[in-house]
Amino acid sequence: MLRAPLIGLVASGLAQALANQVPFLTAPIHGWQDEYPDILDGEGSHEWRLNALPNPNATDHLVFETVHSLLQHWPNTRMRNGHNIVPGVIPTGTIFYHGTSLSELPQGLEWVATSPEHSYTFCQDELFEGPHECRLFTLATTRAIKVVYFDGNGAALIPFGTLDAQDLIVQGQPPPPLGQDVIRDEWKRAHGLCDWGKDFDVDGFVRMGVSFEVIICDFPSVIRVVSSMNLTLPGPHGSGYSRSFVPFESVHAGSWENHFPGDIRVHLDLARLVSFYDIQLAPSLTAIRAGQERWDHRAGNISSEDFLALKSRLEKSLAGSLGRSSGIDWMALIHIIVVRFADRFELMRYLLRSPTTDPDEVIDVANKTQTQLRIMLNPYLYLSAVPTDPSNKTALDWTVPIYKLCATTHTSFMESELNLMTESEQLIFRAVRGVTRETCRVVTKMWATGVYAGIDEKLNKKESLDIAEIIELRNIWVRELNRLMAWLDWNVWVKCNPVCDPEEICYLPTLPISGKSASRPFPKDPRGPRGILNNFDPRSTTLEDLSEMARNIVKHEPDEWIRPQPKCVRRVYPYDW
Repeated sequence: MLRAPLIGLVASGLAQALANQVPFLTAPIHGWQDEYPDILDGEGSHEWRLNALPNPNATDHLVFETVHSLLQHWPNTRMRNGHNIVPGVIPTGTIFYHGTSLSELPQGLEWVATSPEHSYTFCQDELFEGPHECRLFTLATTRAIKVVYFDGNGAALIPFGTLDAQDLIVQGQPPPPLGQDVIRDEWKRAHGLCDWGKDFDVDGFVRMGVSFEVIICDFPSVIRVVSSMNLTLPGPHGSGYSRSFVPFESVHAGSWENHFPGDIRVHLDLARLVSFYDIQLAPSLTAIRAGQERWDHRAGNISSEDFLALKSRLEKSLAGSLGRSSGIDWMALIHIIVVRFADRFELMRYLLRSPTTDPDEVIDVANKTQTQLRIMLNPYLYLSAVPTDPSNKTALDWTVPIYKLCATTHTSFMESELNLMTESEQLIFRAVRGVTRETCRVVTKMWATGVYAGIDEKLNKKESLDIAEIIELRNIWVRELNRLMAWLDWNVWVKCNPVCDPEEICYLPTLPISGKSASRPFPKDPRGPRGILNNFDPRSTTLEDLSEMARNIVKHEPDEWIRPQPKCVRRVYPYDW
Protein backbone atom coordinates (compact mmCIF):
# COMPACT_ATOMS: atom_id res chain seq x y z
CA MET A 1 0.00 0.00 0.00
CA LEU A 2 1.12 3.54 -0.64
CA ARG A 3 2.59 4.98 2.51
CA ALA A 4 2.52 8.70 1.94
CA PRO A 5 4.99 10.46 4.22
CA LEU A 6 3.57 12.67 6.90
CA ILE A 7 4.79 16.18 7.43
CA GLY A 8 4.77 18.38 10.46
CA LEU A 9 3.13 21.69 10.92
CA VAL A 10 4.52 24.63 9.01
CA ALA A 11 5.95 27.62 10.80
CA SER A 12 3.56 29.63 12.88
CA GLY A 13 3.73 32.52 10.43
CA LEU A 14 2.27 30.31 7.75
CA ALA A 15 -0.33 29.08 10.19
CA GLN A 16 -1.98 32.43 10.86
CA ALA A 17 -5.59 32.31 11.83
CA LEU A 18 -7.57 34.67 9.67
CA ALA A 19 -10.23 36.75 11.37
CA ASN A 20 -13.29 36.57 9.18
CA GLN A 21 -15.01 33.20 9.22
CA VAL A 22 -18.40 32.10 8.00
CA PRO A 23 -20.35 30.78 11.00
CA PHE A 24 -21.73 27.24 11.10
CA LEU A 25 -25.21 26.80 9.73
CA THR A 26 -28.00 27.64 12.11
CA ALA A 27 -29.36 24.55 13.86
CA PRO A 28 -32.64 23.26 12.37
CA ILE A 29 -35.93 23.64 14.15
CA HIS A 30 -35.83 19.97 15.12
CA GLY A 31 -32.58 18.34 16.27
CA TRP A 32 -31.66 15.14 14.46
CA GLN A 33 -32.29 13.14 17.65
CA ASP A 34 -35.95 14.20 17.50
CA GLU A 35 -36.33 14.03 13.74
CA TYR A 36 -34.78 10.57 13.36
CA PRO A 37 -35.33 8.68 16.63
CA ASP A 38 -34.97 5.33 14.86
CA ILE A 39 -31.31 6.04 14.20
CA LEU A 40 -30.44 5.16 17.79
CA ASP A 41 -33.13 2.58 18.48
CA GLY A 42 -31.59 -0.38 20.24
CA GLU A 43 -28.09 1.09 20.06
CA GLY A 44 -26.93 4.20 21.87
CA SER A 45 -24.52 6.62 20.25
CA HIS A 46 -21.67 4.93 22.14
CA GLU A 47 -22.10 2.00 19.75
CA TRP A 48 -21.34 4.28 16.81
CA ARG A 49 -18.23 6.10 17.97
CA LEU A 50 -16.14 7.45 15.11
CA ASN A 51 -12.94 6.73 17.03
CA ALA A 52 -13.72 3.04 17.66
CA LEU A 53 -11.42 0.78 15.62
CA PRO A 54 -12.47 -2.74 14.56
CA ASN A 55 -11.64 -5.66 16.81
CA PRO A 56 -8.14 -6.81 15.76
CA ASN A 57 -9.35 -10.43 15.74
CA ALA A 58 -12.33 -9.67 13.48
CA THR A 59 -12.32 -11.36 10.08
CA ASP A 60 -15.16 -9.47 8.38
CA HIS A 61 -12.74 -7.83 5.94
CA LEU A 62 -11.05 -11.17 5.19
CA VAL A 63 -14.33 -12.97 4.47
CA PHE A 64 -15.47 -10.01 2.36
CA GLU A 65 -12.32 -9.85 0.22
CA THR A 66 -11.88 -13.60 -0.23
CA VAL A 67 -15.52 -14.01 -1.28
CA HIS A 68 -15.17 -11.13 -3.74
CA SER A 69 -12.00 -12.81 -5.09
CA LEU A 70 -13.50 -16.23 -5.82
CA LEU A 71 -12.55 -17.68 -9.22
CA GLN A 72 -10.32 -14.69 -10.01
CA HIS A 73 -6.72 -15.36 -10.94
CA TRP A 74 -5.09 -12.13 -9.71
CA PRO A 75 -6.12 -12.15 -6.02
CA ASN A 76 -5.66 -15.91 -5.68
CA THR A 77 -2.15 -15.64 -7.10
CA ARG A 78 -1.35 -12.84 -4.68
CA MET A 79 -2.75 -14.63 -1.62
CA ARG A 80 -2.01 -18.25 -2.46
CA ASN A 81 -3.21 -19.98 0.70
CA GLY A 82 -6.93 -20.56 0.22
CA HIS A 83 -9.51 -20.24 3.01
CA ASN A 84 -12.82 -21.02 1.27
CA ILE A 85 -14.41 -24.25 0.05
CA VAL A 86 -17.45 -23.64 -2.13
CA PRO A 87 -19.87 -26.06 -3.85
CA GLY A 88 -20.76 -25.24 -7.42
CA VAL A 89 -21.97 -26.46 -10.80
CA ILE A 90 -20.39 -26.44 -14.25
CA PRO A 91 -23.12 -26.32 -16.93
CA THR A 92 -23.70 -28.75 -19.76
CA GLY A 93 -21.69 -27.99 -22.88
CA THR A 94 -18.77 -26.29 -21.11
CA ILE A 95 -15.54 -26.62 -23.10
CA PHE A 96 -12.33 -27.91 -21.48
CA TYR A 97 -8.94 -29.10 -22.72
CA HIS A 98 -6.63 -32.00 -21.93
CA GLY A 99 -3.03 -32.26 -23.11
CA THR A 100 -1.36 -35.67 -23.03
CA SER A 101 1.24 -37.87 -24.67
CA LEU A 102 -1.39 -40.62 -24.95
CA SER A 103 -3.55 -41.07 -28.01
CA GLU A 104 -6.68 -42.21 -26.18
CA LEU A 105 -9.05 -40.26 -23.95
CA PRO A 106 -8.40 -41.01 -20.27
CA GLN A 107 -10.70 -43.43 -18.51
CA GLY A 108 -11.43 -42.65 -14.89
CA LEU A 109 -9.81 -39.75 -13.03
CA GLU A 110 -7.87 -37.02 -14.86
CA TRP A 111 -7.38 -33.26 -15.07
CA VAL A 112 -8.79 -30.77 -17.56
CA ALA A 113 -7.75 -27.16 -18.09
CA THR A 114 -9.87 -24.17 -19.01
CA SER A 115 -7.48 -23.11 -21.79
CA PRO A 116 -5.55 -25.02 -24.46
CA GLU A 117 -2.45 -22.98 -23.56
CA HIS A 118 -2.47 -24.47 -20.08
CA SER A 119 -2.94 -27.98 -21.49
CA TYR A 120 0.17 -27.70 -23.67
CA THR A 121 2.34 -27.66 -20.56
CA PHE A 122 1.43 -31.30 -19.85
CA CYS A 123 2.95 -32.60 -23.06
CA GLN A 124 5.41 -29.85 -23.96
CA ASP A 125 8.36 -32.25 -24.10
CA GLU A 126 6.54 -34.30 -26.74
CA LEU A 127 5.41 -31.11 -28.46
CA PHE A 128 8.99 -30.14 -29.28
CA GLU A 129 11.06 -33.30 -28.98
CA GLY A 130 8.87 -36.40 -29.41
CA PRO A 131 9.11 -39.32 -29.76
CA HIS A 132 5.52 -39.46 -28.52
CA GLU A 133 2.62 -37.32 -29.59
CA CYS A 134 1.49 -34.15 -27.90
CA ARG A 135 -2.23 -34.65 -28.25
CA LEU A 136 -4.74 -31.96 -27.37
CA PHE A 137 -8.27 -33.13 -26.59
CA THR A 138 -10.99 -30.50 -26.77
CA LEU A 139 -13.80 -31.69 -24.53
CA ALA A 140 -17.35 -30.75 -23.60
CA THR A 141 -19.39 -31.64 -20.54
CA THR A 142 -22.34 -33.90 -21.35
CA ARG A 143 -24.37 -32.77 -18.35
CA ALA A 144 -24.21 -30.32 -15.48
CA ILE A 145 -21.42 -31.49 -13.20
CA LYS A 146 -21.33 -30.98 -9.46
CA VAL A 147 -18.01 -29.57 -8.27
CA VAL A 148 -16.25 -28.28 -5.17
CA TYR A 149 -13.99 -25.25 -5.51
CA PHE A 150 -10.90 -24.66 -3.35
CA ASP A 151 -9.85 -21.01 -3.51
CA GLY A 152 -6.29 -19.73 -3.41
CA ASN A 153 -3.56 -21.19 -5.60
CA GLY A 154 -4.86 -24.67 -4.90
CA ALA A 155 -3.01 -26.40 -7.76
CA ALA A 156 0.40 -25.06 -6.73
CA LEU A 157 2.21 -28.17 -5.53
CA ILE A 158 4.22 -26.69 -2.70
CA PRO A 159 4.22 -27.50 1.02
CA PHE A 160 3.62 -23.96 2.26
CA GLY A 161 -0.17 -23.77 2.58
CA THR A 162 -1.76 -23.88 -0.87
CA LEU A 163 -2.88 -27.49 -0.39
CA ASP A 164 -3.99 -27.30 3.25
CA ALA A 165 -7.75 -27.43 2.70
CA GLN A 166 -7.50 -30.33 0.24
CA ASP A 167 -5.18 -32.36 2.45
CA LEU A 168 -7.46 -31.77 5.43
CA ILE A 169 -10.36 -33.26 3.46
CA VAL A 170 -8.32 -36.24 2.27
CA GLN A 171 -6.60 -37.03 5.57
CA GLY A 172 -9.52 -36.20 7.83
CA GLN A 173 -7.29 -34.22 10.18
CA PRO A 174 -4.82 -31.34 9.99
CA PRO A 175 -1.76 -32.49 8.05
CA PRO A 176 1.30 -33.34 10.12
CA PRO A 177 4.48 -31.33 9.49
CA LEU A 178 5.47 -32.14 5.92
CA GLY A 179 3.28 -35.21 6.12
CA GLN A 180 3.62 -36.06 2.43
CA ASP A 181 5.58 -35.34 -0.68
CA VAL A 182 3.19 -32.78 -2.15
CA ILE A 183 4.20 -33.48 -5.74
CA ARG A 184 4.39 -37.25 -5.72
CA ASP A 185 1.16 -37.44 -3.73
CA GLU A 186 -0.89 -35.42 -6.22
CA TRP A 187 -2.56 -38.55 -7.61
CA LYS A 188 -3.23 -39.76 -4.08
CA ARG A 189 -4.73 -36.38 -3.22
CA ALA A 190 -6.97 -36.38 -6.29
CA HIS A 191 -8.20 -39.93 -5.66
CA GLY A 192 -8.79 -39.09 -2.00
CA LEU A 193 -10.92 -36.09 -2.91
CA CYS A 194 -12.95 -38.11 -5.41
CA ASP A 195 -13.46 -40.96 -2.94
CA TRP A 196 -14.73 -38.48 -0.36
CA GLY A 197 -16.99 -36.76 -2.89
CA LYS A 198 -18.71 -39.97 -4.03
CA ASP A 199 -21.13 -39.89 -1.11
CA PHE A 200 -22.31 -36.45 -2.24
CA ASP A 201 -22.37 -37.08 -6.02
CA VAL A 202 -19.45 -34.72 -6.57
CA ASP A 203 -18.07 -35.04 -10.11
CA GLY A 204 -14.97 -32.89 -9.81
CA PHE A 205 -12.84 -30.35 -7.97
CA VAL A 206 -11.91 -26.89 -9.23
CA ARG A 207 -8.49 -25.42 -8.41
CA MET A 208 -6.23 -22.70 -9.76
CA GLY A 209 -2.68 -23.12 -10.99
CA VAL A 210 -1.29 -20.95 -13.77
CA SER A 211 -4.95 -20.87 -14.78
CA PHE A 212 -8.02 -22.78 -13.61
CA GLU A 213 -8.31 -26.55 -13.85
CA VAL A 214 -10.76 -29.26 -12.85
CA ILE A 215 -10.06 -32.71 -11.44
CA ILE A 216 -12.68 -34.89 -13.18
CA CYS A 217 -13.35 -37.99 -11.10
CA ASP A 218 -14.78 -40.11 -13.93
CA PHE A 219 -14.17 -38.89 -17.49
CA PRO A 220 -16.62 -41.12 -19.37
CA SER A 221 -19.57 -40.13 -17.16
CA VAL A 222 -19.37 -36.39 -17.84
CA ILE A 223 -17.03 -35.74 -20.82
CA ARG A 224 -17.24 -36.20 -24.58
CA VAL A 225 -14.62 -35.45 -27.22
CA VAL A 226 -15.10 -32.46 -29.50
CA SER A 227 -11.75 -32.89 -31.25
CA SER A 228 -8.43 -34.67 -30.87
CA MET A 229 -5.36 -33.05 -32.43
CA ASN A 230 -1.74 -34.19 -32.65
CA LEU A 231 0.27 -31.02 -32.08
CA THR A 232 3.74 -32.54 -32.33
CA LEU A 233 5.89 -30.32 -34.52
CA PRO A 234 7.42 -32.03 -37.60
CA GLY A 235 11.11 -31.77 -38.40
CA PRO A 236 13.71 -30.07 -36.14
CA HIS A 237 12.27 -29.17 -32.75
CA GLY A 238 13.12 -27.00 -29.79
CA SER A 239 13.67 -23.54 -31.24
CA GLY A 240 13.89 -20.79 -28.63
CA TYR A 241 10.65 -19.21 -29.79
CA SER A 242 8.68 -22.44 -29.80
CA ARG A 243 9.82 -23.51 -26.36
CA SER A 244 9.42 -20.16 -24.64
CA PHE A 245 5.84 -19.52 -25.66
CA VAL A 246 4.39 -22.52 -23.77
CA PRO A 247 5.07 -21.44 -20.16
CA PHE A 248 4.35 -17.79 -20.86
CA GLU A 249 1.11 -18.31 -22.78
CA SER A 250 -0.22 -20.66 -20.09
CA VAL A 251 0.17 -17.82 -17.61
CA HIS A 252 -1.15 -15.29 -20.11
CA ALA A 253 -4.29 -17.37 -20.58
CA GLY A 254 -4.77 -17.44 -16.82
CA SER A 255 -4.63 -13.65 -16.75
CA TRP A 256 -7.86 -13.50 -18.77
CA GLU A 257 -9.65 -14.39 -15.53
CA ASN A 258 -7.63 -11.94 -13.42
CA HIS A 259 -10.46 -9.81 -12.13
CA PHE A 260 -14.21 -9.76 -11.53
CA PRO A 261 -16.23 -11.71 -12.55
CA GLY A 262 -13.43 -14.25 -12.92
CA ASP A 263 -14.03 -17.66 -14.50
CA ILE A 264 -17.76 -17.67 -15.22
CA ARG A 265 -17.78 -21.30 -16.36
CA VAL A 266 -18.13 -22.34 -12.73
CA HIS A 267 -21.34 -21.30 -10.96
CA LEU A 268 -20.66 -21.14 -7.22
CA ASP A 269 -23.30 -21.46 -4.51
CA LEU A 270 -22.25 -18.90 -1.90
CA ALA A 271 -25.13 -19.98 0.32
CA ARG A 272 -23.18 -23.23 0.87
CA LEU A 273 -19.70 -21.74 1.30
CA VAL A 274 -17.51 -22.70 4.27
CA SER A 275 -14.65 -20.46 5.34
CA PHE A 276 -11.64 -20.96 7.57
CA TYR A 277 -12.08 -17.26 8.39
CA ASP A 278 -15.42 -18.04 10.06
CA ILE A 279 -14.63 -17.32 13.70
CA GLN A 280 -17.70 -19.19 14.89
CA LEU A 281 -16.76 -22.28 12.90
CA ALA A 282 -12.96 -22.19 13.32
CA PRO A 283 -12.14 -20.26 16.52
CA SER A 284 -8.84 -22.13 16.97
CA LEU A 285 -7.30 -20.15 14.10
CA THR A 286 -7.92 -16.77 15.76
CA ALA A 287 -5.02 -16.87 18.20
CA ILE A 288 -2.66 -18.31 15.58
CA ARG A 289 -3.43 -15.49 13.13
CA ALA A 290 -2.86 -12.81 15.77
CA GLY A 291 0.03 -10.63 14.66
CA GLN A 292 0.44 -12.44 11.35
CA GLU A 293 0.27 -10.77 7.97
CA ARG A 294 -2.40 -12.14 5.68
CA TRP A 295 0.20 -13.81 3.46
CA ASP A 296 1.09 -16.12 6.35
CA HIS A 297 -2.41 -17.37 7.24
CA ARG A 298 -2.72 -21.17 7.02
CA ALA A 299 -5.90 -23.23 6.97
CA GLY A 300 -3.80 -26.20 8.09
CA ASN A 301 -3.32 -24.68 11.55
CA ILE A 302 -6.95 -25.43 12.45
CA SER A 303 -7.62 -27.72 15.41
CA SER A 304 -8.99 -31.22 14.78
CA GLU A 305 -12.21 -30.35 16.60
CA ASP A 306 -12.81 -27.22 14.54
CA PHE A 307 -12.03 -28.98 11.29
CA LEU A 308 -14.52 -31.74 12.02
CA ALA A 309 -17.18 -29.05 12.56
CA LEU A 310 -16.19 -27.29 9.33
CA LYS A 311 -16.16 -30.54 7.36
CA SER A 312 -19.56 -31.49 8.78
CA ARG A 313 -20.98 -28.15 7.62
CA LEU A 314 -19.51 -28.70 4.15
CA GLU A 315 -20.89 -32.21 3.90
CA LYS A 316 -24.34 -31.08 4.97
CA SER A 317 -24.25 -28.39 2.31
CA LEU A 318 -23.27 -30.92 -0.35
CA ALA A 319 -25.99 -33.29 0.82
CA GLY A 320 -28.55 -30.49 0.52
CA SER A 321 -29.57 -30.67 4.16
CA LEU A 322 -28.98 -27.01 5.06
CA GLY A 323 -32.36 -25.85 3.86
CA ARG A 324 -33.29 -23.15 1.40
CA SER A 325 -31.26 -19.99 0.96
CA SER A 326 -32.45 -16.39 1.00
CA GLY A 327 -31.95 -15.83 -2.73
CA ILE A 328 -29.75 -12.78 -2.15
CA ASP A 329 -27.05 -12.27 -4.79
CA TRP A 330 -24.13 -11.90 -2.38
CA MET A 331 -21.47 -11.52 -5.03
CA ALA A 332 -23.33 -8.68 -6.69
CA LEU A 333 -23.84 -6.97 -3.34
CA ILE A 334 -20.17 -7.21 -2.40
CA HIS A 335 -19.04 -6.07 -5.84
CA ILE A 336 -21.32 -3.03 -5.73
CA ILE A 337 -19.73 -1.96 -2.46
CA VAL A 338 -16.22 -2.41 -3.85
CA VAL A 339 -17.06 -0.45 -7.00
CA ARG A 340 -18.64 2.34 -4.98
CA PHE A 341 -15.61 3.01 -2.80
CA ALA A 342 -12.47 1.53 -4.39
CA ASP A 343 -11.93 4.07 -7.15
CA ARG A 344 -12.56 7.09 -4.92
CA PHE A 345 -10.21 5.81 -2.24
CA GLU A 346 -7.53 5.35 -4.86
CA LEU A 347 -8.13 8.87 -6.16
CA MET A 348 -7.88 10.33 -2.66
CA ARG A 349 -4.65 8.44 -2.04
CA TYR A 350 -3.31 9.97 -5.24
CA LEU A 351 -4.40 13.46 -4.24
CA LEU A 352 -2.76 13.13 -0.82
CA ARG A 353 0.37 11.41 -2.12
CA SER A 354 2.84 14.30 -1.76
CA PRO A 355 3.18 16.69 1.17
CA THR A 356 3.47 20.37 0.40
CA THR A 357 3.62 23.63 2.36
CA ASP A 358 2.62 25.86 -0.54
CA PRO A 359 -0.65 27.47 0.69
CA ASP A 360 -2.40 27.33 -2.67
CA GLU A 361 -1.50 23.66 -3.21
CA VAL A 362 -2.45 22.76 0.37
CA ILE A 363 -5.91 24.28 -0.03
CA ASP A 364 -6.41 22.84 -3.53
CA VAL A 365 -5.66 19.28 -2.37
CA ALA A 366 -7.85 19.69 0.71
CA ASN A 367 -10.78 21.00 -1.32
CA LYS A 368 -10.53 18.18 -3.87
CA THR A 369 -10.32 15.53 -1.16
CA GLN A 370 -13.22 16.98 0.82
CA THR A 371 -15.30 16.99 -2.36
CA GLN A 372 -14.66 13.27 -2.84
CA LEU A 373 -15.65 12.59 0.77
CA ARG A 374 -18.87 14.56 0.40
CA ILE A 375 -19.74 12.80 -2.86
CA MET A 376 -19.40 9.40 -1.16
CA LEU A 377 -21.58 10.51 1.76
CA ASN A 378 -24.09 12.54 -0.24
CA PRO A 379 -26.84 9.86 -0.17
CA TYR A 380 -26.66 9.84 3.64
CA LEU A 381 -26.34 13.54 4.54
CA TYR A 382 -29.37 14.50 6.64
CA LEU A 383 -29.92 18.25 6.36
CA SER A 384 -30.57 18.41 10.07
CA ALA A 385 -27.28 16.71 11.02
CA VAL A 386 -24.98 19.67 11.76
CA PRO A 387 -22.32 20.37 14.41
CA THR A 388 -23.92 21.17 17.74
CA ASP A 389 -20.81 22.88 19.14
CA PRO A 390 -18.64 24.56 16.49
CA SER A 391 -15.88 25.23 19.02
CA ASN A 392 -15.52 21.57 20.03
CA LYS A 393 -13.92 19.66 17.18
CA THR A 394 -14.02 16.41 19.11
CA ALA A 395 -17.81 16.53 19.39
CA LEU A 396 -18.88 14.15 16.64
CA ASP A 397 -22.27 12.95 17.88
CA TRP A 398 -23.95 14.98 15.18
CA THR A 399 -22.44 12.65 12.56
CA VAL A 400 -24.01 9.50 14.02
CA PRO A 401 -27.09 9.45 11.74
CA ILE A 402 -24.89 9.98 8.67
CA TYR A 403 -22.43 7.30 9.72
CA LYS A 404 -25.12 4.78 10.58
CA LEU A 405 -27.20 5.28 7.43
CA CYS A 406 -24.08 4.89 5.31
CA ALA A 407 -23.03 1.78 7.23
CA THR A 408 -26.41 0.04 7.20
CA THR A 409 -27.93 0.94 3.82
CA HIS A 410 -26.84 -2.35 2.26
CA THR A 411 -27.76 -4.57 5.20
CA SER A 412 -30.48 -3.05 7.40
CA PHE A 413 -33.33 -4.51 5.34
CA MET A 414 -31.78 -7.96 5.77
CA GLU A 415 -31.98 -7.98 9.56
CA SER A 416 -35.52 -9.34 9.45
CA GLU A 417 -34.49 -12.01 6.93
CA LEU A 418 -31.71 -13.64 8.96
CA ASN A 419 -33.88 -16.66 9.76
CA LEU A 420 -34.18 -17.31 6.01
CA MET A 421 -30.42 -17.35 5.51
CA THR A 422 -28.12 -20.34 5.68
CA GLU A 423 -25.22 -20.15 8.13
CA SER A 424 -22.94 -19.39 5.19
CA GLU A 425 -25.13 -16.47 4.19
CA GLN A 426 -25.14 -15.16 7.73
CA LEU A 427 -21.33 -15.21 7.66
CA ILE A 428 -21.29 -13.17 4.45
CA PHE A 429 -23.94 -10.85 5.87
CA ARG A 430 -21.77 -10.15 8.92
CA ALA A 431 -18.78 -9.56 6.65
CA VAL A 432 -20.66 -7.04 4.52
CA ARG A 433 -21.99 -5.31 7.63
CA GLY A 434 -18.55 -5.14 9.22
CA VAL A 435 -16.83 -3.82 6.11
CA THR A 436 -19.44 -1.16 5.35
CA ARG A 437 -19.44 -0.08 8.98
CA GLU A 438 -15.67 0.46 9.11
CA THR A 439 -15.57 2.04 5.66
CA CYS A 440 -18.32 4.49 6.54
CA ARG A 441 -16.78 5.22 9.94
CA VAL A 442 -13.55 6.37 8.35
CA VAL A 443 -15.20 8.28 5.51
CA THR A 444 -17.58 10.05 7.90
CA LYS A 445 -14.80 10.96 10.29
CA MET A 446 -12.57 12.30 7.50
CA TRP A 447 -15.44 14.37 6.12
CA ALA A 448 -16.37 15.74 9.56
CA THR A 449 -12.80 16.88 10.23
CA GLY A 450 -12.90 18.72 6.90
CA VAL A 451 -16.14 20.40 7.97
CA TYR A 452 -14.52 21.64 11.17
CA ALA A 453 -11.53 22.90 9.19
CA GLY A 454 -13.89 25.02 7.06
CA ILE A 455 -13.27 23.45 3.64
CA ASP A 456 -16.64 21.80 3.02
CA GLU A 457 -18.61 23.45 0.21
CA LYS A 458 -21.99 23.20 1.92
CA LEU A 459 -21.27 23.24 5.64
CA ASN A 460 -19.16 25.80 7.58
CA LYS A 461 -17.34 27.12 4.51
CA LYS A 462 -14.71 29.59 5.76
CA GLU A 463 -13.48 32.58 3.81
CA SER A 464 -10.06 32.37 5.41
CA LEU A 465 -8.27 29.17 6.31
CA ASP A 466 -5.56 28.27 8.80
CA ILE A 467 -2.95 26.69 6.53
CA ALA A 468 -1.21 24.86 9.36
CA GLU A 469 -4.56 23.36 10.36
CA ILE A 470 -5.17 22.24 6.79
CA ILE A 471 -1.72 20.66 6.59
CA GLU A 472 -2.38 18.76 9.81
CA LEU A 473 -5.77 17.77 8.41
CA ARG A 474 -4.00 16.29 5.40
CA ASN A 475 -1.71 14.32 7.71
CA ILE A 476 -4.72 12.93 9.59
CA TRP A 477 -6.41 12.01 6.33
CA VAL A 478 -3.32 10.16 5.12
CA ARG A 479 -3.14 8.12 8.31
CA GLU A 480 -6.85 7.28 8.26
CA LEU A 481 -6.97 6.40 4.56
CA ASN A 482 -3.81 4.29 4.58
CA ARG A 483 -4.99 2.34 7.61
CA LEU A 484 -8.41 1.70 6.07
CA MET A 485 -7.03 0.62 2.69
CA ALA A 486 -4.49 -1.68 4.34
CA TRP A 487 -7.29 -3.24 6.45
CA LEU A 488 -9.60 -3.73 3.47
CA ASP A 489 -6.69 -4.93 1.28
CA TRP A 490 -8.83 -5.05 -1.86
CA ASN A 491 -7.02 -6.68 -4.78
CA VAL A 492 -8.29 -4.03 -7.21
CA TRP A 493 -5.64 -1.69 -5.79
CA VAL A 494 -2.80 -4.07 -6.67
CA LYS A 495 -1.65 -3.08 -10.13
CA CYS A 496 1.35 -2.07 -12.18
CA ASN A 497 2.28 1.57 -11.79
CA PRO A 498 3.08 3.00 -14.28
CA VAL A 499 0.75 1.17 -16.63
CA CYS A 500 2.43 -1.45 -18.84
CA ASP A 501 3.28 -0.82 -22.48
CA PRO A 502 1.12 -2.41 -25.24
CA GLU A 503 3.67 -5.24 -25.67
CA GLU A 504 3.59 -6.01 -21.94
CA ILE A 505 1.15 -7.39 -19.41
CA CYS A 506 0.95 -6.74 -15.69
CA TYR A 507 2.06 -9.93 -13.99
CA LEU A 508 2.23 -11.41 -10.50
CA PRO A 509 4.91 -14.09 -10.02
CA THR A 510 3.00 -17.32 -10.49
CA LEU A 511 3.80 -20.80 -9.26
CA PRO A 512 5.35 -22.95 -10.49
CA ILE A 513 6.61 -20.43 -13.05
CA SER A 514 8.20 -17.39 -11.49
CA GLY A 515 10.61 -15.27 -13.44
CA LYS A 516 14.06 -16.82 -13.48
CA SER A 517 12.61 -20.13 -12.34
CA ALA A 518 10.93 -20.83 -15.69
CA SER A 519 13.85 -23.04 -16.68
CA ARG A 520 14.36 -24.39 -13.17
CA PRO A 521 11.25 -26.34 -12.09
CA PHE A 522 10.37 -27.25 -8.55
CA PRO A 523 12.51 -30.24 -7.48
CA LYS A 524 10.78 -33.59 -7.75
CA ASP A 525 11.74 -34.41 -4.16
CA PRO A 526 11.71 -31.28 -1.94
CA ARG A 527 13.51 -33.28 0.70
CA GLY A 528 16.10 -34.54 -1.76
CA PRO A 529 19.86 -34.12 -2.02
CA ARG A 530 19.81 -30.35 -1.59
CA GLY A 531 18.06 -30.79 1.72
CA ILE A 532 16.15 -27.53 1.37
CA LEU A 533 13.16 -28.87 3.29
CA ASN A 534 14.96 -31.00 5.84
CA ASN A 535 13.50 -30.46 9.32
CA PHE A 536 10.81 -28.24 7.81
CA ASP A 537 7.76 -27.68 10.02
CA PRO A 538 5.16 -25.50 8.20
CA ARG A 539 3.48 -24.53 11.48
CA SER A 540 6.54 -23.14 13.20
CA THR A 541 8.74 -22.04 10.31
CA THR A 542 9.17 -18.27 10.17
CA LEU A 543 8.79 -16.16 7.06
CA GLU A 544 12.56 -15.68 6.98
CA ASP A 545 13.07 -19.45 7.05
CA LEU A 546 10.56 -19.86 4.24
CA SER A 547 12.29 -17.16 2.21
CA GLU A 548 15.59 -19.00 2.52
CA MET A 549 13.97 -22.29 1.50
CA ALA A 550 12.30 -20.64 -1.47
CA ARG A 551 15.48 -18.95 -2.66
CA ASN A 552 16.84 -22.01 -4.39
CA ILE A 553 13.45 -23.41 -5.35
CA VAL A 554 11.90 -20.59 -7.26
CA LYS A 555 14.10 -17.60 -7.91
CA HIS A 556 16.83 -15.38 -6.60
CA GLU A 557 14.47 -12.82 -5.06
CA PRO A 558 12.36 -14.91 -2.63
CA ASP A 559 10.23 -12.07 -1.33
CA GLU A 560 8.80 -11.65 -4.82
CA TRP A 561 7.66 -15.25 -4.65
CA ILE A 562 6.32 -15.28 -1.09
CA ARG A 563 4.76 -11.83 -1.34
CA PRO A 564 4.09 -11.45 -5.09
CA GLN A 565 4.30 -7.90 -6.38
CA PRO A 566 2.97 -6.76 -9.76
CA LYS A 567 5.42 -6.00 -12.55
CA CYS A 568 5.32 -5.49 -16.29
CA VAL A 569 6.64 -8.36 -18.43
CA ARG A 570 6.86 -8.80 -22.18
CA ARG A 571 3.92 -10.53 -23.85
CA VAL A 572 5.66 -10.98 -27.21
CA TYR A 573 8.84 -12.84 -28.10
CA PRO A 574 11.50 -12.62 -26.75
CA TYR A 575 9.87 -13.12 -23.36
CA ASP A 576 11.64 -11.64 -20.36
CA TRP A 577 10.02 -12.40 -17.03
